[in-house]
Amino acid sequence: MPDTTERFFVPAPDSVRRARGFAVRTLADWGLEERADDVRLCVSELATNAVEHGTGCCHGFSVTMTAEDDAVRVEVHNHGHRRPRLRHPTDDEVSGRGLRIVDMLSDDWGWEERGGAGKVVWSRFKTAPANQGKTS
Repeated sequence: MPDTTERFFVPAPDSVRRARGFAVRTLADWGLEERADDVRLCVSELATNAVEHGTGCCHGFSVTMTAEDDAVRVEVHNHGHRRPRLRHPTDDEVSGRGLRIVDMLSDDWGWEERGGAGKVVWSRFKTAPANQGKTS
């Protein structure tokens, strides 16, 4: 059975740092630190997008992490309705690279609508099986 944890964050730039910390602590608690750098950076990008595009003065965002048998799934829920898309920014543009980073570092990612309550953007990171490297 998967292990799941979730945390809500207020719509403020400092929440991005807090979301990164939540992700790293959760991975440590689960003993799944081998992908911590990738997860940390992807959470940072998705949380930044949530703060900039998916929250309002009264709506924050949440991060849900699920440890599956062979992967960690990270979801960032927000109230925005804009469809996430990979952009192709020029060298002169200062933004638009976040989902490219998520695409490069995660093993899979996507998004889903939440029935009129915004959307969830998710990413998945393969992990080593729990018994890998152990001998009987």
